[in-house]
Amino acid sequence: MMKHYILNLNPTAKHEWDRYILRDPLTAKRPEIAKLIAEAVNADTGTYLVSVNIEVRVLEQAAVPPTEQLSLPFPELTMPTKLREAA
Repeated sequence: MMKHYILNLNPTAKHEWDRYILRDPLTAKRPEIAKLIAEAVNADTGTYLVSVNIEVRVLEQAAVPPTEQLSLPFPELTMPTKLREAA
């Protein structure tokens, strides 16, 4: 059974579950690996000792776009030098 997925790696993601994302290229759903294995054994009732061979070949790698830093102009503020005395 040959399946194709899109793998997104982001080691700086805020949450652990967003660091490694595997998705179906057509539906964008995350694959249920256990369900795929169950389909391979015809989903017959029982307990199975299975061997799963994962062969990974990179078909294409998309470049990560550089992050843009926006420079916002801040107007210069002049602060009055005299302070009001508290009564």
